[in-house]
Amino acid sequence: MSLRMAEEPSTPEIHIPADIHWDMLDKSKFFFLGAALFSGVSATLYPIVLLKTRQQVSVGPTSCFNTAFSILRYDGPKGFYRGLGTSLMGTIPARALYMSALEITKSTVGTAAVKLGFSDSSAATVSNTAAGLTASMAAQLVWTPIDVVSQRLMVQGGGNEFGYKINNINNPYRYNNGIDAFRKIIYTDGIRGLYRGFTISLLTYAPSNAVWWGSYSLAYRMLRRRDSDDGLRVVAVQGLSAAVASGLSAIVTMPLDTVRTRVQVMVKSEMGNERKGKGPTMGESVRNLVREGGLSACYRGLGPRWASMSLSATTMITTYEFLKKLSAKDYQDS
Repeated sequence: MSLRMAEEPSTPEIHIPADIHWDMLDKSKFFFLGAALFSGVSATLYPIVLLKTRQQVSVGPTSCFNTAFSILRYDGPKGFYRGLGTSLMGTIPARALYMSALEITKSTVGTAAVKLGFSDSSAATVSNTAAGLTASMAAQLVWTPIDVVSQRLMVQGGGNEFGYKINNINNPYRYNNGIDAFRKIIYTDGIRGLYRGFTISLLTYAPSNAVWWGSYSLAYRMLRRRDSDDGLRVVAVQGLSAAVASGLSAIVTMPLDTVRTRVQVMVKSEMGNERKGKGPTMGESVRNLVREGGLSACYRGLGPRWASMSLSATTMITTYEFLKKLSAKDYQDS
């Protein structure tokens, strides 16, 4: 997924396939350009993700406006970028792993589906669904530790007060930067501390990615006219398909994402607690949310998450397709 630019009219001798598969790509260019493009997109959308995270760990309901005002009041504009450096450091290897698993699975499953007698459309939907599932599961090996560290940094400062406070000045788990957070988490919980919420991350992102890629593929093929080579129209169809798929995904997976965020971010700091320094379990997080506001508490931050997912998906898918065109061997050799 990815920033897409309108394609310039191609000369007759340059041939760019409509569907660019793994074996058609120059891998070195694919990964190098991908790291640059996706880092730019992630940095642009980071403040929205931070707002969503702040709302999810808030004890009570709070609006985006109040959350943003609190951040500006206490931390200034830089407060919207807490943890960005850590997030970008993890984006490069995570995206590389994600894109590799995505393209290899899509190509392998798609070829097998066609051989089994599936139509091109059905084979594309099946291969995209399988690819989304596989890619998400592979990327979580890198993304989960990055999420744990960057989200801990996101919720510090800004005048926020949480049920499991991590921004209290007397709290030994206040972090100065990503390296400091990494070191303290390892010291307190070991390697498993970096993988807090790994199971629920898989339960959240794997099905979400599978549904997203499958529904995106289906919507794209339904909306795109086969006889249209207009670059702007193709980009518009990609963006619309991505937005539709993201909206459905956001609503379905929001409760799981809220629980995941709380499991990864919150730290118990009450003196005398036998689990001091540990985070709430999945069960405790669910009970706390129900006690705080019932089902509606699970949807705190839905607005920013929906906006984040839609904007991210629209820019990411168009950037991703653009990246594949830039990296296609036929395109480069022409």
